[in-house]
Amino acid sequence: MRSAFGRPAVLILVALGAVSTGCASSRAGAARSDRNFIMREQILEHRFANAYEAVEALHSNWLRAKVTDSFQTPSEIRVYMDNTLLGGIETLRAINPNNIKYIQHFDGVSATARWGLDHTQGVILVMTHE
Repeated sequence: MRSAFGRPAVLILVALGAVSTGCASSRAGAARSDRNFIMREQILEHRFANAYEAVEALHSNWLRAKVTDSFQTPSEIRVYMDNTLLGGIETLRAINPNNIKYIQHFDGVSATARWGLDHTQGVILVMTHE
């Protein structure tokens, strides 16, 4: 029995399947290698004592303020855990690394858009569950 589509159509379908599979796997790899994330696997692999140590070792630039916005009342990098404000970066020291799903960094622009004007130095978001 002969296919109604013919041989060229079958080859195109096979090629599209291979391309879409390749794109899906590259997207998954891109999420894992995103510079704005520290994933659970990375944290457990290094056996950090707390979240601060993980950030300090893997992305220390997240802990430094980028610009001085005011000398009298400078804003600071804020830390959120499961979308609840904890405070400044020192609060990372109290977070058990075994409970972390991932840590995400937001620059000042992204943090201001998401949380408001008093987040100009950025945010470190620690997620322990979805």
